[in-house]
Amino acid sequence: MNITQSIEILFKRFLPSPFAIAIILTGITLVMALLFTEGPQNQNHFLALLSYWENGIWNQSLLVFAYQMMLILVLGHILVLSNPMNALINRLTSFVTNTQNAVVLVSVSTMLVCFFNWGLGLIFGAILARKVAEAAQSKGFSINYPLVGASAYAGFMIWHGGISGSAPTKVSESGHLASFMTGIGDTKLSAQIPDLIPYSDTVFSTSNLIIFGIILITVPLFLRFIARKAPTTKINLPIYKNPISVTDDTKGAEKIDHSKFFGIGFGVLILIAFFYQYFQELSQWIITPNMLNFFMLGLALILHVNFTNFLSAVEEAIKGASGILIQFPLYFGIMGIMRDSGMVVEIANFFVSISNETTLPIFTFFSAGLVNIFVPSGGGQWAVQGPIVVESALQLGVPLPKAIMALAYGDQLTNMLQPFWALPLLGITKLKANEILPYTLMVMVLGAIIFIGGLLLF
Repeated sequence: MNITQSIEILFKRFLPSPFAIAIILTGITLVMALLFTEGPQNQNHFLALLSYWENGIWNQSLLVFAYQMMLILVLGHILVLSNPMNALINRLTSFVTNTQNAVVLVSVSTMLVCFFNWGLGLIFGAILARKVAEAAQSKGFSINYPLVGASAYAGFMIWHGGISGSAPTKVSESGHLASFMTGIGDTKLSAQIPDLIPYSDTVFSTSNLIIFGIILITVPLFLRFIARKAPTTKINLPIYKNPISVTDDTKGAEKIDHSKFFGIGFGVLILIAFFYQYFQELSQWIITPNMLNFFMLGLALILHVNFTNFLSAVEEAIKGASGILIQFPLYFGIMGIMRDSGMVVEIANFFVSISNETTLPIFTFFSAGLVNIFVPSGGGQWAVQGPIVVESALQLGVPLPKAIMALAYGDQLTNMLQPFWALPLLGITKLKANEILPYTLMVMVLGAIIFIGGLLLF
C-alpha cells in the first residue's frame, strides 16, 4: 500500500464531514478556553464563553465577509457556464495530442484562471480536464487521465495568493484590520494596525509575483516530466454537457428575460459603474471583494446574453455555496470565543516566544497548512487564525503583508492533500480522489519548497 492510499483510507476512516469538523472545533475551542483563560468576575465562565460564541456567530462584518466569499464562488461558477467560456475551453482542447502537452495546457490555464478567481478556476479546470479526455477519446489516442485531473486541481495551490484570496481581499478593505482586531492585544500594538494593506503589498508585490511565476513555470514542467513515464489508457467517457439548458420561451413579459438588449445592456451598465466608481482604487492596486464581485456580475450578464441564461446558471452554481453558507458562522463563533476570552493573545504570545522575525513566517506557513486540513476554507481560516498572525507579527516586527501571505501560502498548499475542494472536479471528471492524490502530493512537495524559499528569500 502506497502513501496516497494510506492517506485516503485515513481520511475516510477518521475525517468527518466539514460541517462536523466545524462543530468539533467549536467544542475543542470551548474546552481550551475553559482550561486556559479566566472568566469575567461575577459571571459563570462557561456561560460567558457561550455568550462570546453567540456574539461571534452574528458578527455583522464577518457575515458580510461570508456573503462576499459566497458570491466569489457563485459568480466564478456562473462565468464558466457561459457559452463563450465553453467555446474557449473547446478551443484549448484542440491543441491536445498527448498527456505531456495536456498537463501543461491544463495546469497553466487553470493556475492563471485561479489567480484571477478561485471559484472560476475551480470549475474551469474541472471542465477543461474533462474536455481534454473527450478530445483524446475522439482523436483516438491514450492519456493518463488522473494526471490531467491532478493538473487541473494544481490551480488551487495558488488561489489564496491571487486576486480573490480571502486574506488579501479583506485586508485591502478600509478599516477591516482595525475592526478585525478590536479588543485584541494592547493599545500600543493596536496603534500600529494600518487602515488597509493594498494589493501592491500582497498579491501584486514583487515577491508574490516572482513566487507565482516560479510556480507557473516549474509545476507544468514537473507534471510534463511525470507524464513522460506515466502509463496511459484509452478513454471511454460520455460527452460532458453543460447543465444549463434554457428553452426559448418568449411569451408576454418573459420577452424581457430573453432579451439580449436588457441582458447585455444591464451588464454594460454595471461595468461602466464599476470603472467610474473604482478607478481610483484600481490605480492604487486596491481590490476588495465588493469590487471583484461587481465586476464579475457585469461580465457574467454580458457573457450569458440574457437574464434567463444568467438565472439558470445561478441556480446551478449556487449549489456549490451551501457549505460556505452554513459553516462560516460556526467559524465566526470560534473566533468570537478566541478573541473575547483572550485566547488569541495567549496563542500569539506562544508563537512569539518560540519565533523571531525570520522564523515566524515559516511557523505561520506550516501552521496554516495544518489548520487547512481541518478547516478547508480560506475565509474560515482567516477568521480563526488571522488575529493570531497579525498579533504575532506586530509583536515581533514582521511586516504584516509578509505574515498574511505566509498564511495564504500555507492554506493553499495543503489543498493538494485535503481533497475537500476537489469534490466538484471529481464530480465533473468522474475521477476518484485516490487517482489524483499521488500526483497532487508530489506537486505539494514542490510547492512547499518554492513557498518556503520565497519566504526566506524575501
